[in-house]
Amino acid sequence: MSKPPRLTLPSVARAYRLSTARGAFAVHEAGQPVRGTALLVPGYTGSKEDFVGLLAPLAGAGYRVVAVDGRGQYESPGPRDEAAYGLEELARDVLAQAAALGGGPLHLVGHSLGGLIARAAVLRDAAPFASLTLMSSGPAAITEVQQARTKLLVAGLEALRDDMPALWAAMRAQETQDAEDAEHTENTVPDGPAMTEFLRERWLATVPEQLITTGRVLIGEPDRVAELARVPLPKLVLSGKVDYAWPVPLMDDMAVRLSATRVVVEDAEHSPNAENPQVTAGALAAFWETALQG
Repeated sequence: MSKPPRLTLPSVARAYRLSTARGAFAVHEAGQPVRGTALLVPGYTGSKEDFVGLLAPLAGAGYRVVAVDGRGQYESPGPRDEAAYGLEELARDVLAQAAALGGGPLHLVGHSLGGLIARAAVLRDAAPFASLTLMSSGPAAITEVQQARTKLLVAGLEALRDDMPALWAAMRAQETQDAEDAEHTENTVPDGPAMTEFLRERWLATVPEQLITTGRVLIGEPDRVAELARVPLPKLVLSGKVDYAWPVPLMDDMAVRLSATRVVVEDAEHSPNAENPQVTAGALAAFWETALQG
């Protein structure tokens, strides 16, 4: 579960609802589109807050930055219908968001599950975008170990979708045990009261059918790298030094197959946007500048 580095928005940012042809989406926005606009799509169980550390540095670099809650995710509404959260439906939402943001260079960034959604959007229609960044997002389904964990979570959601507080309590207890046994160190610092309350609030506000359907995407997504490689769009594969969802060597290979720029962020694991936002923002801005020059 991604955790934002902090919960307060920088002074340059604002929260509002972005109106699109497919409904309204809760967003955080910062900056002016001097050099372009960036649309940031969060991952599984995540939200727009996961990008809060990127807002100020990217705005300072001359970009309008828009981080979004997807349909049924935290502060964006969504129906209690699994069919509404298929990958193609979420891709259409991204395209509607892109259209609502207007003209000018638009850089699409997807973190983890958000990378699979962003990929599906580009494969449907790449025309709105100046570049695509896959952040800690791999070529196909997550690792077998993470598939097993996600299957358990999806089963829990199917059984307890009307009692999300009980499932939250069970999940947090399991996370505590996992942290004691973990080989990786992501987010091992204990949460303070405000962060704990935010994570619980986000979980309870997210539509369970969204979590069920997108969990299945993570478990069963096919490899579409060859298809994406044929799209003539500048691409960046960015990750931390360690990743439990998609091993770093797998993302290295994906970057080669895509002829993509490859960046590995030091002192970061699955969420470089939250764990090392300054370096991540610098890598994004450098890539976008190069993408437009090319």
